[in-house]
Amino acid sequence: MSATKTPDVRQGTFKVIIIDLVGLKLTDGSRPDHSEVAQFVEQHGGIFHEGGVAERDLPNDGNIHFFYLPHLSEADEILAETGAGQYDAVIAAATAIPAASKFALGGVRIGTGTGNMGSASWGGSNGEGGEAPLMNTPGINARATAQMAFKALLRVLPDLPVEALHKLVVDGAFDTGKDLVRFPTEKLEGKRFAILGFGNIGQEVAALAKAFGMDVVVYARPHHQDRIGRSGYRYAATPSAAASGADVISVHLGLGRLDPATNTFANAGLIDREVLSALNDGAVLINYDRGELVDVPALGKAFSGGKLRHAAIDADIFKGPDGPNGPMVPYLSLLPEHGEKLALLPHAAADTDHPTRVAGAEQAINQIMDAIRNRKVANLKGDLPNGYVEQGAPSGSGDAPLVARLQDISAALAGLVHALATQSDPEHQSRIVEEHRALIECLDLERYAAVSAHPAA
Repeated sequence: MSATKTPDVRQGTFKVIIIDLVGLKLTDGSRPDHSEVAQFVEQHGGIFHEGGVAERDLPNDGNIHFFYLPHLSEADEILAETGAGQYDAVIAAATAIPAASKFALGGVRIGTGTGNMGSASWGGSNGEGGEAPLMNTPGINARATAQMAFKALLRVLPDLPVEALHKLVVDGAFDTGKDLVRFPTEKLEGKRFAILGFGNIGQEVAALAKAFGMDVVVYARPHHQDRIGRSGYRYAATPSAAASGADVISVHLGLGRLDPATNTFANAGLIDREVLSALNDGAVLINYDRGELVDVPALGKAFSGGKLRHAAIDADIFKGPDGPNGPMVPYLSLLPEHGEKLALLPHAAADTDHPTRVAGAEQAINQIMDAIRNRKVANLKGDLPNGYVEQGAPSGSGDAPLVARLQDISAALAGLVHALATQSDPEHQSRIVEEHRALIECLDLERYAAVSAHPAA
């Protein structure tokens, strides 16, 4: 890349549409507050508008104008606003962008997957063969999603019936000495947690599971195997191998590549009969990724056969003239028979955190402005169009490999400390130390303590 000529700065007045909310905190008027993002745009030399470009006489002032229309959701609404190339670029989160929407200078998806970014301007959701770059903002909502996934798990495991016990206490109908034996439960520690995918969200979920003392097994691409092992997890070569004997399974793989011939994503139906059958009886499924990843008929059979006790699903659902549509709809067919075993969210797991959404929007704005003005593309999905320069992923670190290695060491140390803290037998503690001797010896703890106490000027 060092020999690649940097393109000239693109001059002119440009229009970017923002579809989806860029603030989730409510104002006094009970409207989602987008003021932080509007200020960010102005501070970075852009101009922020509420409403569409057709609603105003836009001057040819050489600025990048952002038009905020978060109410758009149906395909016909979006096409009416974008089908004639009214905007040069788009920023979206969950809303599906139709193929006929035209954005000659690019699009950014706030979040990881780009399955909803269907514009032919960049070649559809794969970002292959178009004239404009397709980008995303991976990792921006990873921690929020992981925490919500664990909230879903903790609703059912450990399986102490908190609401029922609360009612018995309030009603004066419980005697701890006599009645507690009727409510046995099991802790999470030692249970097997299968994670499919080791991207930003998968890594966050794995760290939480490890903190609870769970046995973490990860299915991911082979190049992640060493890192998975160094982090204290076990690697599985297939989804079924990861699911084998697991008490919990959580999927974080994304939809994968779209096959244009069949209009099917590579990972659609990945959680199928084979994967579900490999789980322990009474397991828990968490799909806070994409609704299409689960084979819904197979899920129904897993409920009926006792293989699953509970499934938490987070998937898009939209109101349409003919009723609800979106990847959540197939799950609704399970409600009559298995409604008590399901917890359904409208793709909200990563959107409960206002600061996270704002941060994602700000990153997307930076990326689209740089792509428009400087033809520099960060977090590229698919092909790099002619005339653009790829600059990788934005990072706050000047040494990303070092940061990744430190993250690995930190995860391994966290597991070591947990193992030592939960073991009171000195002999067993000594065995744990010996097993991790290589890790311990790579750290000069005395020197670190000295440097921390007397840092260099």
